[in-house]
Amino acid sequence: MREGKPQAPNEEQSKYKRSDESAEHCLHEHRSKKRKVVSDAQTLTLQPHLDFPTVNRFAPINSSSSRRRRRNRYRSREPTTLESNRSWVSSSHDPAAFADRLVLVSYNILGVENALKHPDLYSQVPREFLKWGRRKRLICKEIKQYNAGILCFQAVTSYSSRKHVLLIYSFFQEVDRFNDLDSLLQKDGFRGVYTARTGEACDGCAMFWKDEMYTLLHKEHIEFRNFGLRDNVAQLCVLQINDHQSEKDTVMQVHGIPASQSRRFVVGNIHVLFNPNRGDIKLGQVRLLLQKAHKLSQEWGSIPVIIGGDLNSIPESAMYQFLSSSELDILLHDRRKISGQLKRPAQQKHIRFPIEHSSWSEEELKLATGRKGVAHLQHQLKLSSAYARVPGSSMSRGPCGEPLATSYHSKFMGTVDYIWHTKELVPLRVLETLPLDDLRRNAGLPSERYGSDHLALVCELAFLDDDDY
Repeated sequence: MREGKPQAPNEEQSKYKRSDESAEHCLHEHRSKKRKVVSDAQTLTLQPHLDFPTVNRFAPINSSSSRRRRRNRYRSREPTTLESNRSWVSSSHDPAAFADRLVLVSYNILGVENALKHPDLYSQVPREFLKWGRRKRLICKEIKQYNAGILCFQAVTSYSSRKHVLLIYSFFQEVDRFNDLDSLLQKDGFRGVYTARTGEACDGCAMFWKDEMYTLLHKEHIEFRNFGLRDNVAQLCVLQINDHQSEKDTVMQVHGIPASQSRRFVVGNIHVLFNPNRGDIKLGQVRLLLQKAHKLSQEWGSIPVIIGGDLNSIPESAMYQFLSSSELDILLHDRRKISGQLKRPAQQKHIRFPIEHSSWSEEELKLATGRKGVAHLQHQLKLSSAYARVPGSSMSRGPCGEPLATSYHSKFMGTVDYIWHTKELVPLRVLETLPLDDLRRNAGLPSERYGSDHLALVCELAFLDDDDY
């Protein structure tokens, strides 16, 4: 509420005018100093490298009055809506020239533990927007709009094997979300497989496919703990397009286009470790997934590979370079900057630090490369990013063609989600992400329209014939 203008003093108050002005001046200086102290405290506590006892090291310190003002603004603020609808952006390829196509979604749907253990990430999000009952309806409604045949989900919670955790989360009226999603998606013709994280965490990866469109030929999963690479997991499935001599196939044959053959392909789904300081673990997880995906591709006849997931790495990172160029000289990069998630605080930009590119231990190099004494990392898949190959709007795309943001909460806005594919596939179109201004108007995700703190990535890929690549 705005304060009104002070009234002019009457004649009785005139004799006190000088002393009042002096007191007001002192009070003004006191408040100015107080504001300065609070502002400095906020700046300091936003630096990840500083620790304060009993205080979240990422959260600003606020006075009780500022907290009251924030609560009042929060209560009076009407929920905002992302006004812009996400639209498809097409490549230069003609869809009619391809007999076999698929639509794939990669989506981090926000784990329950993240929302409950890190409320500071969602301090500006209305509480009801975080409830799973609401979010699952939004997610399923959103998925239906994309008419996708394959879904790669990350951060999918399942408590079936951890009953003690189930009792805790039942207090928050949460349910086993994989079974919940599975039952909902079955109504739309999907079948799915789930892989839970090892250790104490309750989330994992889930992959779904439309049963009438695809047949599951093979499935396997990776528990990275078995390789000394923490408790994250990944999934690999070999799918085959079902043969249907449809009217569409007949029309294609009339126009000289080969009818659908039994196309087979590998789909990988991964949720990489978050910890920005452990670039060795991150590289090791991605390296192992790519190795196993390539092995499956060869075993099934050099079939195409698609990789979807939350890589917890930004497009300007060494991780992105490794995926796109198929190699990385590890000793040229600081282990703590492999994912590009940590940036030097503004106060330290003019301080010279010693170069630490070679600060890798033998054990860290082995975790990253899988072999002792090796510092040059390689993979055998020639990968391209689906979004980077389809030009988009400068309002929502960065310099390398990737979205400017696929995730948004109070501590981060940026891109960590990707869809990669091998040369046997070509992207026909992708679903554009949202302009940053639209995201900022919501002060964070989930929102009134979207059920996660990530945006779903959606692309349509077409199979090339051998002569086309």
